[in-house]
Amino acid sequence: MKLHILAIVTAIAIATTPTLGAGTTQTFTGEVSDSMCGAKHMMQGKAGECARACVGKGSSYALVVGDKVYALQTDDKAAQEELGKLAGEKAKVTGTADGDTIQVSKVDAAK
Repeated sequence: MKLHILAIVTAIAIATTPTLGAGTTQTFTGEVSDSMCGAKHMMQGKAGECARACVGKGSSYALVVGDKVYALQTDDKAAQEELGKLAGEKAKVTGTADGDTIQVSKVDAAK
């Protein structure tokens, strides 16, 4: 009986562990890119132009923080426009991270 209860408690702990970090608002600072290119842009020229071109073809904006690339998701048009303006530049992105994805709530230029 004790083994059965321990197995249930362990299963619940494992099932809920990934959601414990999700939902916390954080601010990330990095370079605005796109999810197709990540840290290395495929187009010749400026990184911002490449990112905007890739987003125009269906990719989403991304934020490169060190060696990690986060896909950025937002339904907020103002945030989407700000990401477009800051493509190829440093930005501070506020939102909730879930794995390699950030649900964006705010975007500002990094100083």
